[in-house]
Amino acid sequence: MIDVKHLAENPDLYRASQRAREDDESLVDQIISADAERRAALQSFENLRAEQKVLSKKIGPASGDEKQELLAAAKELSANVKIAEAQADEKQRELEALNNVFPNLIAEGIPAGGEENFSVLKTVGELPEFDFEPRDHLELGEMLDAIDMERGAKVSGSRFYFLKGVGAQLEMALTQMGMAQAAEAGFTPIMTPTLVRPEIMSGTGFNVEHDDEIYRIEKDDLYLVGTSEVALAGYHADEILDLSDGPIRFAGYSTCYRREAGAAGKDTRGIIRVHQFNKLEMFIYTTVEEAEAEHERLLAWEEDMLAKIEVPYRVIDTAAGDLGPSAARKFDCEAWVPTQQDYRELTSTSNCTTFQTRRHNVRERLFKDDGSRAGTRMAATLNGTLATTRWLVAILENHQDADGSVNVPTALQPYMGGKTVLEPVA
Repeated sequence: MIDVKHLAENPDLYRASQRAREDDESLVDQIISADAERRAALQSFENLRAEQKVLSKKIGPASGDEKQELLAAAKELSANVKIAEAQADEKQRELEALNNVFPNLIAEGIPAGGEENFSVLKTVGELPEFDFEPRDHLELGEMLDAIDMERGAKVSGSRFYFLKGVGAQLEMALTQMGMAQAAEAGFTPIMTPTLVRPEIMSGTGFNVEHDDEIYRIEKDDLYLVGTSEVALAGYHADEILDLSDGPIRFAGYSTCYRREAGAAGKDTRGIIRVHQFNKLEMFIYTTVEEAEAEHERLLAWEEDMLAKIEVPYRVIDTAAGDLGPSAARKFDCEAWVPTQQDYRELTSTSNCTTFQTRRHNVRERLFKDDGSRAGTRMAATLNGTLATTRWLVAILENHQDADGSVNVPTALQPYMGGKTVLEPVA
């Protein structure tokens, strides 16, 4: 949800943002018009209410025909007040409906355009060179008895899988290493619900009525989350936070679910694009002034994790048209996948500014220099991934040997019971 007042005062800024996103610029004028109609309807209602109060004071001392005339006028006025109130409520709903589909204002300087228009900020690490034909992650996973897609499909359908043995250990090791790093950086570890109410899902920025990526449990009117960000964005809904001592940082772990409705024919092999996976997500509540600096810190923490798994990667500044509705800016870290001869996204971090907090009504307490309270304003939120199931793809492929064994990155070895090499199952 955007600040309607700020939009009305800076319409060209929002038109430019929509243009960069390759989205509908006319929404700007629709919101301005809807807001003007809402304010006019509300003013009409308030004027009638004021008139009603004046009239009610005249009725008491009146008598006879005068009183009857005043009562008749009051009855008519009361009906008009109800009509005006209904009209004001309807205009409010119309404005909210438009605001609910309007994406966040993008940050200044990010690339315009669609998915292919990203900007590469840095490339880190040397690409591996093999003196043999490298195997893809699924072949390696099957040789290690670590990934079982066939039985996953038998039990749950396509794009489901079992991680077993060293595959399960490897994912858990990643999570433990990420959680340890997060805790050391001051994050509070938290296990989040994976089913949320519709207002929590929509408050995070998802369109519950038209987003085909979301699984819905219709009987209970609950939604399966695609990231713990959803639950964490709603954690402090309708609360006032004290951020005077710094940001509130959570490291949320959850299983995640995505329908992958638009992914027909894409990454059907292996665990790159699946319906269920596990993820460790950083989530931050902070001040508007600190949001940009926190975004840089989130990226740095993600790069620390990528360095620990010893894979080549690049960082991209995502183009405006490839941002989700809640993000003002997003950095993606993409790891090299040898068998695809390409970089693939492993992690991303987004600055959502006040977009989610406006929807969830999360405010921060303001203080004067003498420590006394000075009102409230909207807080800002950010998120970033520290580890997820897809990371196994990069680890297996980049650290493989000719015989199908896989070397365990040094930083992960303590979390793997000291294992240094994963051996194929005979």
